[in-house]
Amino acid sequence: MRFPSLIVALSSTLLIVQAHPGHDIKHEIEQRAKALGNSPRDVSHCSAKLKARGHEDRTINRRSALLKAEREKRGLNMNPSFIKARDMNARLEDRDAATVLNTNHASSVIYTPQTDTDIIFAGNQSCILVPEVTEGPYYVSGEFIRSDLRETDHEQGVDLILDIQVIDVSTCEPVPDIMIDFWYANSTGVYSGVVAGGNGNSADASNINTTHSRGLQPTDADGVAQFTAFYPGHYTGRTHHIHVATHANGTILSNNTFAGTTVSHIGQLFFDQALSTQVEATAPYSSNTQSLTTNAQDGIFAQAAAVGDPVVEYSLLSADVKDGIFAWIAFGIDTSRQEAIQAAVVYGENGGVANPNGGGSGPGGPPSGFPTRTRTSSVAAAT
Repeated sequence: MRFPSLIVALSSTLLIVQAHPGHDIKHEIEQRAKALGNSPRDVSHCSAKLKARGHEDRTINRRSALLKAEREKRGLNMNPSFIKARDMNARLEDRDAATVLNTNHASSVIYTPQTDTDIIFAGNQSCILVPEVTEGPYYVSGEFIRSDLRETDHEQGVDLILDIQVIDVSTCEPVPDIMIDFWYANSTGVYSGVVAGGNGNSADASNINTTHSRGLQPTDADGVAQFTAFYPGHYTGRTHHIHVATHANGTILSNNTFAGTTVSHIGQLFFDQALSTQVEATAPYSSNTQSLTTNAQDGIFAQAAAVGDPVVEYSLLSADVKDGIFAWIAFGIDTSRQEAIQAAVVYGENGGVANPNGGGSGPGGPPSGFPTRTRTSSVAAAT
């Protein structure tokens, strides 16, 4: 494995970059390297089994129908040629960080309304294992179970419709009835639910009660969950990304929130730099005054790309990125694992309550205790 040399290079680079005062990027990279050492490189071996059992056909039909519905909902052309797909010619096992950065996920292939949907949407052939990662300092537990995370009455951005499929790496079967936890920074690089130095206005105590850009969805029989979100914003030290975690156990409360901090997987999803550049040129992203970190400058991206390709495939809903983006990805998890994570804040019926041992911090400095994961007993793999 080549992670030690990677860490040296990334650490020296990131020491120059001042990240969120409450977000120790260097420590997160070190924690992440340890987890990556135990991760399989990919689960591309699952592709034939998924196809043989009909999962691929259902994936193609589902994604095609969703794309059509989202265009129809917005009154857009139903048969445009705006499909942007991953370059399927490059073998996943040949990828490294440099290869991923130089791969144009908006393929040069021109897709037309006559292009077979099995060419466009058969993205499970690479079936990426999004590598393990620490939860970061802005994880909130107790969030709402919902598919639409936007809260459009007070948040704005470019619509992102994301189709996620979860695959068991040991059985090559989709994982049903598992909760996908989803959180990201808004268009100006601020996480909801956490009051911390560097996370927006740290004097605004009301942010602890905000819930935008967070939520959970259970996977269906095909291991699929779909989210409607806004494209994430950047913040100092980090490129555009979305956090994902999977919960096999937990409790659904009467107010439709989810209680549980035991996960079988934590990872991050990324986007083509060219796509992020397009989005950044639109309002309100263009008002973000935080220093821009590109994929090439992001240490977490480099680690993820060293063992796979964590960049989503996507299609613009029209010629104008402001009309929205449809994206899709499949990733593998080890269902036999259970990890306990710490939340910076716990959201309850009376709003958010800061966890003194969690990942966030008050104004003026790095967190006194960065969240760590503690291995607990394993459970039987779902099949």
